[in-house]
Amino acid sequence: MAQNNVVGVDNTFRRKFDKEEYLERAREREKQEADAKFKSKSKALPVQRKPLKHRDYEVDLESRLGKTQVVTPIAPLSQQAGYYCSVCECVVKDSANYLDHINGKKHQRALGMSMRVERASLEQVQQRFEILKKRKDPSSFTLEDLDERVLKQQQEEEERKRQRRERKKEKKVQKEKEAEEEADIDPDIAATMGFGGFRSSKK
Repeated sequence: MAQNNVVGVDNTFRRKFDKEEYLERAREREKQEADAKFKSKSKALPVQRKPLKHRDYEVDLESRLGKTQVVTPIAPLSQQAGYYCSVCECVVKDSANYLDHINGKKHQRALGMSMRVERASLEQVQQRFEILKKRKDPSSFTLEDLDERVLKQQQEEEERKRQRRERKKEKKVQKEKEAEEEADIDPDIAATMGFGGFRSSKK
């Protein structure tokens, strides 16, 4: 009777994995990660941020309205198109997004504030109510209040006048530059090129 010798596949060249060894390695790695995490937590002190406060300045959204500006890609961020935030050093393209940005978490953190509001005491709330009552009641206005309001209005008016004067000066300087450029062009050459008829009759 012939003996059936079953020949199997020789796969002894394949790598044999010891499961126990790899389990031990995984446990060691987890332990090291846990130790590192604990050390970093113990080293890093918790950051104490101030509570959120209201702005004590007015947000300027309208000073550059209606003005034209040449924008180049190599210009510094503060001179590019849009609203520049000097705290975060970024440019936001429109006013709605700019307001979202300055009211947002990232900007407030850069200012050192958290998004939590300070809890008001009873005395603070009562003082606030008193101030609001005085605002509503016209008879409670004192002369000092009126003087303050008048002074504030005068300052605002002076600021508006100053801005108007600056705008007029800028226009005047620009007109002078244009006049100088026109004077540099030879009138005969301008006439032959057809530029003579473009000047306005207004003086």
